[in-house]
Amino acid sequence: MRAKAMEQSDSWGLKFIKNPLGLLSFILLILATFLALFAYVLAPDDSPNANNMHLSIAAKPPGFEVLMCIVPNLEAPEVSQWTAFLYGRPKGVLEIPIKQYREVADGLEVTLLQPAADGTQKRLYTFDELVPSGEKFQLAQVIKRYKFWLGTDKYGRDLLSRILIGLRVSLSVGFIAVLISLVIGISLGAISGYFGGRTDQIIMWLINVTWSIPTLLLVIAITLALGKGFWQVFIAVGLTMWVEVARVVRGQVMSVKQRQYITAARALGYSDLRIIWRHILPNALTPVIIISAANFASAILIESGLSFLGIGAQPPIPSWGSIIKDHYAYIVLGKPYLALVPGFAIMILVMAFMLLGNTLRDVLDVKQ
Repeated sequence: MRAKAMEQSDSWGLKFIKNPLGLLSFILLILATFLALFAYVLAPDDSPNANNMHLSIAAKPPGFEVLMCIVPNLEAPEVSQWTAFLYGRPKGVLEIPIKQYREVADGLEVTLLQPAADGTQKRLYTFDELVPSGEKFQLAQVIKRYKFWLGTDKYGRDLLSRILIGLRVSLSVGFIAVLISLVIGISLGAISGYFGGRTDQIIMWLINVTWSIPTLLLVIAITLALGKGFWQVFIAVGLTMWVEVARVVRGQVMSVKQRQYITAARALGYSDLRIIWRHILPNALTPVIIISAANFASAILIESGLSFLGIGAQPPIPSWGSIIKDHYAYIVLGKPYLALVPGFAIMILVMAFMLLGNTLRDVLDVKQ
């Protein structure tokens, strides 16, 4: 039996490797997961939510470079390495875009990229302002050249950093929403399919009522009921995606429970919970794996749509949908990349999940 299972597993692995689109999508999703996990490590702007604004360099094109004068900000709180990894590190410095600079006797005179509110364009920083007490002044630590690989958004924030943090948001919403949908869908589907009768009728009535409500409308209603926010989106999306899982699990359980080994398990006196958990569900979850890949893609799309409408993840959290919302007008203003970059990111990520789902369907040979 074990040899047969290993042979079947090897067969699935070979089928998966021989499918180029499936393998490419899998590699792409592994890369996306890595980028999401290490987003704050890889992002040029590692401040919380990559929300470091420079209005003087707003909406600059990809590859834009600028000189920055680095002024220590002693008010920034210290955070642990783990907190910085998860949520970013508050800026311990002020970054001021400048045109040029020159050393003077008292310190450093810089020419601002744009005039300040009072109209002045030159500013003098003493050495005491630029260097913490007890340290020696080094020009290379005070004047740095920054390059924005994807340009800046309309607030002067680094677009690449916002995209990386937004990837973490999208994958987090997809993962937790799918997890919620699996817990609810598998539980209700298994109970409905196994016990049947009045229990099946009640659960099927609930499934049909939920199924009849348009998904986006239901998500909006749940979001408005729970309130706007990051975690509310997880719950709202997850509570609308369990229906298909429940229907599939119900059908699979109704089929599997008729087999002889289930009858034998009942004859041995096993409890209903053990029969469902140990004997039925392991043989009924193959279609659920495939549905989960499609639901992952749907969750990303729904979250992006909610953020675009303004009821999803709230600023300054950099959701891809909210980035598109902030910049879709720039498509006709000669800077379409501000909206197209997050749009292409959504398209690629969703396509990867859909291709992975199609590949799993072929590999696992699920009958339609």
